[in-house]
Amino acid sequence: MSDPRIALVAEGPTDLVLIEAALKAILQRSFILTLLQPEQLAPRMGTGWGGVVKWCDSASQRHSGSLDADPTLAIFDLLIIHIDADVALKQYANYGPDLADMAVAKKWPVLPCNQPCPPAVNTCSALRGVLLGWLGNAHPGQKTVCCIPAQSTGAWLVAAKLPASHALCLGLECNAAAELGLQTLPKIQRVKAKSRSQYLQHASNITSHWADVKALCSQAAAFEQGVLAVLP
Repeated sequence: MSDPRIALVAEGPTDLVLIEAALKAILQRSFILTLLQPEQLAPRMGTGWGGVVKWCDSASQRHSGSLDADPTLAIFDLLIIHIDADVALKQYANYGPDLADMAVAKKWPVLPCNQPCPPAVNTCSALRGVLLGWLGNAHPGQKTVCCIPAQSTGAWLVAAKLPASHALCLGLECNAAAELGLQTLPKIQRVKAKSRSQYLQHASNITSHWADVKALCSQAAAFEQGVLAVLP
């Protein structure tokens, strides 16, 4: 059996590192992961959550219907579209006036869309609905998984590195500052937030402690279920 080919649309390079570590735990076999967004050499759509928005909009202009039938995605066995749950707290104008203008012109769903937390799932469900609006006439197919970590992929690293009783792990999925908290830890545990090189050093914690991550992060468990539904 050939290695499954997985495409990833993500906010940035550190998300790639952490999602790849999660996939290693979930699939427990080799796979080929391709980052579609942001493009690694020249991200023409930009990085961050606004880049994900623009990728979705581009997909809607390129294709109508299920993303499974999009010819540009046909080689992939799984498509992951990632957006952090903290985007539900944003406004389009936070990313820039061009995105705010696009939101009005294209009648995208309103941001912010955050819901009372806990539970985190309500905000994640609302944000998924917004993401579907960005896709327009395109829509997720049977090979598409929306990955919406609460409040960010960094929460998975927090859960993987620290005991459940640690202050940063309390109410983890509702704490938008948890990822930044990694850089306030004692030196032996410290991880600079959003540092790709440091996330690469620590990503194996997510793979080896994935059960702990799922125990603290309901959206990690939901991501696993989605992946295994496509690649059992």
